[in-house]
Amino acid sequence: MRDLGRMLLALAVVLAAVGAFLYFSPRLPFRLGRLPGDIVRRGEHTTFYFPLATSLLVSLALSLLLWLISQFRR
Repeated sequence: MRDLGRMLLALAVVLAAVGAFLYFSPRLPFRLGRLPGDIVRRGEHTTFYFPLATSLLVSLALSLLLWLISQFRR
């Protein structure tokens, strides 16, 4: 039961952090999905969008988060 409680507390902290980020995101100086490294090509009838910089940033954040979780589990 103790492990379940610890896991629920960790999940609550992550959800609170994500909620705070989404709540304050309009005030941030950058927008996810509209970073300078994102590729957007607009044609006459089509639009190609590849969020390269956003993908790298999200990957870095998730890698750091998972690394921190693995450090606390030791």
